[in-house]
Amino acid sequence: MVSRSEPTPLALILAERIRSRGPITFAAYMEACLYHPLYGYYTTAEQQPRRDYFTSVDASPLFGRLLARQFQQMWCVTGRQDGFCLVEAGAGTGRLAKQILDFTAETFPEFYEALRFIAVERSAARRAAQSKLVEPHVAQGKFTSQAELGDKITCGCIFSNELIDAMPVHRLTRKGNELWEMYVGLGKNGFCDEMGPLSSAALGEYLLEQNIHLNEGQQAEVNLAACRWIEEAAQRLERGFVVTIDYGHDAKELYDQRHMRGTLLAYERHRASEDWFRAPGEQDLTAHVNFTALDSHGRRNGLVRTGLTSQSNFLLLLARHGNFADLQSEEMSEAEQTQRRLLFKTLINPEGMGETFQVLIQHKGIDPGNLAALQPL
Repeated sequence: MVSRSEPTPLALILAERIRSRGPITFAAYMEACLYHPLYGYYTTAEQQPRRDYFTSVDASPLFGRLLARQFQQMWCVTGRQDGFCLVEAGAGTGRLAKQILDFTAETFPEFYEALRFIAVERSAARRAAQSKLVEPHVAQGKFTSQAELGDKITCGCIFSNELIDAMPVHRLTRKGNELWEMYVGLGKNGFCDEMGPLSSAALGEYLLEQNIHLNEGQQAEVNLAACRWIEEAAQRLERGFVVTIDYGHDAKELYDQRHMRGTLLAYERHRASEDWFRAPGEQDLTAHVNFTALDSHGRRNGLVRTGLTSQSNFLLLLARHGNFADLQSEEMSEAEQTQRRLLFKTLINPEGMGETFQVLIQHKGIDPGNLAALQPL
């Protein structure tokens, strides 16, 4: 696979780096493409309208409203403490934060009074956009924004929506009895795959500890950054929950024969491709999440698996928990109720977001009780 388009500014920087130092890991390439301080896809100011991908937050404000219902129950489970922290990792421009805070202020005033919302976002441009979007909550002292996860969280919930899939991954393949890493090199037509030995022993250990055996010629992604992230989240959290919403599978399914080419994709203008070398910094790069790895690495640092469910089940159960008030009420017109139901169907459609996305909930230092989103349908 090679790039034949005009080089982006980031492509020129990466090409010079490879010429001077040799091939780089795909993880280093992906990190630069997404998070380079000047030219990274996620660090530049977000373009409007969104042009490359469509998320649950874009689909409907219902997503944030239903999440808020689960967070309110988590607050009750942990003792209704003042200073309950809601920490959104990868908060972007703050759209989901606004949905959650607006609904909480309106529907759960006691919870709103007790909570502190912390938006974690690496991009300075997007952090600046957050403050404008949630200005009333900033004025109430309920919202703060920061670049990193920060210090200890005494009691609260760390959550993310489509964060882990955008963490940089290493690419591996099996040739004969050997594991090889797929580096990014330079060919006559631009960036290209270049095989080499594993850049870290941790890559082989990752496969071994999860009993993953790649088939001959199979390509696969290994997300060591996700393992480090969940370990850090577990270490920061003293009491409460970690909620991860993303698309992916457990290890057994993620690395099976149906994924011989891995799951890495590039997204541009709502179209997916495997041409991830085409326009560094100007298209999104994602890979499916290994929920088994998040479970096992979280467990090493005190997180206990509360449950794993599909987004469809998760949202249906939360809607039921609220007596479906978010979909229909006497205050809504018939047209408004119809629109809400259609938007809800988009979020739970089994052929779309509903079954593609999974929700992993972990807890630490508490009895999690019977969370609404994990009850039988």
